[in-house]
Amino acid sequence: MVAKMAQAKRLNITIFGIGALGMLFGSHLNRVAQVTLFDNWLAQLTALRRDGLSVTHPDGRQSHHRLTATNQLQQILTTDLALVLVKSHQTAQVAQQAAQILHPTGLLLTLQNGLGNYEQLAHIVGDERTALGITAQGATVTAPGQLYYAGSGPTHLAQSPAQSERLTVITDLFNRAGLPTTLVNHADGLVWGKLAINAGINPLTALLEIPNGTLAEPSQHQTMMIEAALEVAQVAEAQGIELPYTDVAQRVIEVCRATATNHSSMLQDIKRGAQTEIEAICGQVVKHGQRLGVPTPMNVRLLTLVQAKENGENVKQALACS
Repeated sequence: MVAKMAQAKRLNITIFGIGALGMLFGSHLNRVAQVTLFDNWLAQLTALRRDGLSVTHPDGRQSHHRLTATNQLQQILTTDLALVLVKSHQTAQVAQQAAQILHPTGLLLTLQNGLGNYEQLAHIVGDERTALGITAQGATVTAPGQLYYAGSGPTHLAQSPAQSERLTVITDLFNRAGLPTTLVNHADGLVWGKLAINAGINPLTALLEIPNGTLAEPSQHQTMMIEAALEVAQVAEAQGIELPYTDVAQRVIEVCRATATNHSSMLQDIKRGAQTEIEAICGQVVKHGQRLGVPTPMNVRLLTLVQAKENGENVKQALACS
């Protein structure tokens, strides 16, 4: 059905979330589809409506994009693809909203960080209309309506027989939009592989308020980063999940270097006083570790420190003693 629709007209895509990745995917997909961004971030909505989106690319090039953005669900047309790029704590609400606008044969695709988002979405929309993806695209909101594109990375979509035709169309659409995308049969390894990177990098960059690249240099904090990522690998191994790389320490440092100028999504949240995704990242690692009997002391530490920082506590001394 989706393939036939794609041949007949531009697909209607709704992107839930107007943070860095929401705007990045919106600016790309708007070239090949009818895109509407949905969120309640008023400063961002105002800037997008008034001035559009300005993107600074890794090579210094500037581009400008006019995007349709709204906080009124009734203004959104029936959607062929709903792309979920909100924070994990907003997932349940988005599931309810997406259920109201999604075409009966449409797909709800999550590219979010952390664990548990797919399950929340599928509970409301159904497994047959919910898809899971992992993306390594990197971007930072520098001001409302201003985006720094830190660098392109691959996106992987997990396919199932019931969704094969629809996901093939979406994969082709993403690639035509300049978002390198491939289909994979099993996503668990990729999900846990990304979780290890997120657990290592995001909390420390948020706590120290530094760009990713700072953690690429040998230090006490790099050691903490590696320990957190290794704990995720150990929890994954206990479940029989194989990560998409063999050397976790090397991989997390490589990602720091490849995204050196990027401000992690958790750091961006801390800077604007928003709730972070620490529960969906380190919190989930701790939860699964407890269930499986795998110790995760560094993830417990980072979870506690980020929660304290969210509550306005000064964590510098506690971090230095870690």
